[in-house]
Amino acid sequence: MTDPIYSRFDKTKLILRDELAIDRTLLANERTLLAYLRAGVALLIAGASIMHFSHEDWFLVLGIACLPTGIIIGAFGMVRFRNMNKAISLVRNQSDAEIKNESEKIKNAQ
Repeated sequence: MTDPIYSRFDKTKLILRDELAIDRTLLANERTLLAYLRAGVALLIAGASIMHFSHEDWFLVLGIACLPTGIIIGAFGMVRFRNMNKAISLVRNQSDAEIKNESEKIKNAQ
C-alpha cells in the first residue's frame, strides 16, 4: 500500500484514453475560439447598429465603445487559441516521438 495509486502506469507513454483526451481538448479549444469570435462579431454588429440608429449622444458613445471592444475580444480569443494549441501540440508531439523511438527499437531488434 506504499505505492501511489497510479504507479502501475508508465508515465512516458500515452494510452488511447490519453490520445482521445487530447483530441477532446483540441476540439474544446476550437469551440472556445469560435465563442470568442462570435462574441467579438456580435459586439461589432451591435456597435454599428447602435451608431446607425442612435438619436442621442450617449447611444453614439456606447456604439463607438462596442467596436474596439469587439476587436479586442476577437484578438484575445485568437491569442489564447494559439497559446493553448502550442501547449497541446507539445504533449502530442512528445508522445509521437516516443512511439517512433519505440518502433525503431523494435525494428532494430529484429
